[in-house]
Amino acid sequence: MAVDPAAEVHPSAVVEAGARIGPGARVGPFCVVGAEVELAEGVELKSHVVVAGDTRIGEGSTVYPFACVGEVPQDLKFGGERTSLRIGARNRIREHVTINPGTEGGGGVTRIGYDGLFMAGCHVAHDCQIGDRVIVVNSSAVAGHCVVEDDVIIGGLSGIHQFVRIGTGAIIGALSMVTNDVVPYGLVQGPRAELDGLNLVGLKRRGVARADIQALRVALLTLKQGEGTFLERARRLGDESDSDYVQRMVAFITGASDRSFLVPR
Repeated sequence: MAVDPAAEVHPSAVVEAGARIGPGARVGPFCVVGAEVELAEGVELKSHVVVAGDTRIGEGSTVYPFACVGEVPQDLKFGGERTSLRIGARNRIREHVTINPGTEGGGGVTRIGYDGLFMAGCHVAHDCQIGDRVIVVNSSAVAGHCVVEDDVIIGGLSGIHQFVRIGTGAIIGALSMVTNDVVPYGLVQGPRAELDGLNLVGLKRRGVARADIQALRVALLTLKQGEGTFLERARRLGDESDSDYVQRMVAFITGASDRSFLVPR
């Protein structure tokens, strides 16, 4: 066990031999920290937190009571192979959150970027790749192998099907079941979620120029009503638009995926 002299470990906590606790880190009452865990500078485990497996939590992150981070994946194909979980800096992981490491069949690593907020009771499954500034609201679940890009908000009590990709800046409304890929900056909602427009509030909050927002509106209309297949319409957009935001959307649509897309209704 390597505990920095500037770290604090409560006497009731269990920190297994081999764990690394960085300067200024705090391990609160009744926490359990596994032998392969690394807590970076300033990480705080409030109380009753379990951090297991080959897990690294980035500097300044806070994990709240009864969260379970890094325990074995909830996947019957998992055979005990060595896999890992990497969590970036300044994440807030609230009460009863569960985050699992990867599996051999999914690349072996679950990754979470920085500045995320994972609200009470949500779940991030094995092999997910989560970007920066992502918010997963209470009691939502992101299934295995999903890709969630930067600045995404997943509304409360929503479910994201395995292998789904959610593009940059998209928002998923509460109580939505998302079974197909979501284009960047999309607004998705409904029990069987449908693409219902743009995340205009998010775009405006980030100061996106009006011209780019209008270009995205035109792009959605083209994807909905243009000639040819959805993929052909997207490629045509790439040739016609000079908006970086539209080009990002086109690159996402034409990228590799195991699923189809939610299309504008």
